[in-house]
Amino acid sequence: MTIRTDLAAEVISGADISDESGVSSQTVVNDRARLEIQRVSILSENAARELGKPVGRYVTVRMTDSGIDSYSDVMQLRTELIADEIRSLAGGAGSILVAGLGNPAITPDAVGPLCADRVFATRHIRQLAAELDTGELTEVSVIRPGVLGQTGIEASDLVKAVCSRVGADTVIAVDALACGETENLGRTVQLTDTGISPGSGVANSRKELSQRTLGARCIAVGIPTVIDYGTGGEAMMVTPRSVDKLVSNGAEYIAMAVNLAFQPSLSFEDLRSLVD
Repeated sequence: MTIRTDLAAEVISGADISDESGVSSQTVVNDRARLEIQRVSILSENAARELGKPVGRYVTVRMTDSGIDSYSDVMQLRTELIADEIRSLAGGAGSILVAGLGNPAITPDAVGPLCADRVFATRHIRQLAAELDTGELTEVSVIRPGVLGQTGIEASDLVKAVCSRVGADTVIAVDALACGETENLGRTVQLTDTGISPGSGVANSRKELSQRTLGARCIAVGIPTVIDYGTGGEAMMVTPRSVDKLVSNGAEYIAMAVNLAFQPSLSFEDLRSLVD
């Protein structure tokens, strides 16, 4: 039985890659933040085919303690480190569209919409508040595109239309992920510059969001909220008992990291007060 996972780190760790030069990997540990950061680049099309992952960069941030807790004493440091990774992948983005993917009515799938609620949108401020000094604010727009079953429209098509309308050069697509290893459930954040196919980890893949489909750079960020668990030959997707807390905390982590990544002139406390 094939284990379904959205995490490139899990795929790579269990793969026998013939094109070894097609993959590079580096892991750094931050003891103060109680996390490790693994940066993987898939460099060749041969390696991409063998791994089933597009050529590009993949960053996996793993919490080495109990996991993602918005009341942790190291939350600020962790979100600052994740923000650094977002900035590195975004490469000098000027206008950002954050897309909170998923279904808010289904708790394990609500990371994206909850994250969108906590992202500091600034596009309207820069355009309408001429009397304010907004020169240090990066232009950020936010959308919650919903899911096909609710809207009748692919999320990718909605995001593309809005991206074109607001002139965004970078899309940050936030979504819940699936993993195959229990130690990654609720303790891992994945970032990639390859975009995302919503629902792919739970065998419900929709039209991808990527530079090819959107016409703008697409950075995907997500947290595993379900795990592929097979028993007796039957495949199941399982979520932890504390999924409400996991989803809420994960959404806050990602939102604060996005806010810090693109509004460096504002402090962690300033940003948190603006979105609370």
